[in-house]
Amino acid sequence: MMSEGWMWVVVGVLVALTALTRSFFFLSERPWALPVWAERGLKYAPLAALAAIIAPEIVNVAPGGPTGWVDAKWVAAPAAAAWAWWRKDMLSTILVGMAVYLSLKLGVGW
Repeated sequence: MMSEGWMWVVVGVLVALTALTRSFFFLSERPWALPVWAERGLKYAPLAALAAIIAPEIVNVAPGGPTGWVDAKWVAAPAAAAWAWWRKDMLSTILVGMAVYLSLKLGVGW
């Protein structure tokens, strides 16, 4: 096991490395240009992160919890997906999905 002193040294080194790697863009004298493929890929990063957070929650069935279409998330997810396909707007998709989920959860009691 590590002593408390070594733990603080490790934390300090990690903080310094994080600050250094994140400041490379600010320390450069000329602006950085990303390749076209990287810029195109970064457009999908928020959607990928959102899907990585939401997808496991949708398919996870709690023991003793509701199953099938009685579960509000199984109705809210397709509603949000249909809205996303129609409107192509991430913020309104989140709002619609949560509105459907909360209305079923609080209003109907699912």
